[in-house]
Amino acid sequence: MYRAWKFLSEYSLLLIIGAGVALIWANISPESYHALVEFTLWENAPVGHLHIDPEGHGHRTLTIHYLINDMLMALFFAIAGKEVWEAIALPDGSLRGKKAVTPLIATMGGMLGPVTVYLLGAAALGKFALLANGWAIPTATDIAFSYLVGRLVFGAGHPAVMFLLLLAIADDAAGLVILAIFYPQGDLAPAWLLLSFGAAIAVWFLANRLPRMLDASRPALPASTFVLQKLSFWPYLIAGAASWYGFHQAGIHPALGLLPIIPAIPHSDVEFGFFAEEEEHQTDLLNTIEHRLKSPVEAILFLFGLANAGVEFSAIGEATWLVFLGLVIGKPLGIAAMGWIAARPLGFGLPVGMRMSDLLVLGCVAAIGFTVSLFVAGVAFPPGPVQDAAKMGALFSFAAAAIAIAAGKLVRVKRQALPAAI
Repeated sequence: MYRAWKFLSEYSLLLIIGAGVALIWANISPESYHALVEFTLWENAPVGHLHIDPEGHGHRTLTIHYLINDMLMALFFAIAGKEVWEAIALPDGSLRGKKAVTPLIATMGGMLGPVTVYLLGAAALGKFALLANGWAIPTATDIAFSYLVGRLVFGAGHPAVMFLLLLAIADDAAGLVILAIFYPQGDLAPAWLLLSFGAAIAVWFLANRLPRMLDASRPALPASTFVLQKLSFWPYLIAGAASWYGFHQAGIHPALGLLPIIPAIPHSDVEFGFFAEEEEHQTDLLNTIEHRLKSPVEAILFLFGLANAGVEFSAIGEATWLVFLGLVIGKPLGIAAMGWIAARPLGFGLPVGMRMSDLLVLGCVAAIGFTVSLFVAGVAFPPGPVQDAAKMGALFSFAAAAIAIAAGKLVRVKRQALPAAI
């Protein structure tokens, strides 16, 4: 059973299974599917979708969809945020120094390209006003699936795989900023962010800094040991709940609500990066929390796929093709163009063993949007035909895997295995 679960989680198959079940269910019995997803768990709840009646009075409804997308998915974005934080903040972080410049510039192209294709397409269709708000949907790169396809195309030891991971991490960071700034949930009330950042500062001082101050002259470190062994992650869980509520009340998507707490959690000074085996042996509290969250988050991703991928094939429309073309055309061209500028005219170069033609193939791999594209589609458009059409475009982005494999064969990518252990 453990091996089966490990296989499912490593390859994110639970997300695919959830999405597949939703797609089949929604096309066989759409009424029962939507009845489940929008099932009300709590009427007049303190959190949930806000409904305003004709008299101007508001009440919130907690549905299964809200529970999954706005509450449980906060754990997914916390794990993504942890990797971004380590890559940027730690001395050996993968997004620090000259080695990250070309991937960062290529990431800009991987976002500007899809946006350009999407918006030009919307304008050409004469539906700019209707569709323009979905511009961010094709900017996403699904890290897990892109990594797996990248290993398949290039081989696990090819420098393009690490380049892809750096690009995907930067893409994630930009995506979090886009969600927070451009897709607020309701009226903005930024004063509530004082609760979120206040909780982060308070837990950092009380559960992190203060114990170290008390142990300054005590070699046995009794205060730090007590906090670590007796309190463990509980102070950060409480702070996380307060931060999530602050984002909820501020009108910023609450799925991002745990991000301010991440820098407050004690962490290692070494960052190995996504999918590195060494990460499994890190025992600092931040990595320990991540290890404990991985299995629950995989189950949450199954629920996310189930709750968001239930689109009827009849929903295919203009938004479908705009999202799809933004991903499979705009992203590869943007990455290749900006990567070339960074590597050649600006002189930052490419990793040893990586060719310019590999950039275009890498861009095809990065065009798999899926998870985050589905999420953004759900907030860019209100429920209805346009949102469903945009989600179908995110699902179609799986075709980028086949395009990447074909492109790899066309430019004769030389697969490289990991070096043998000595």
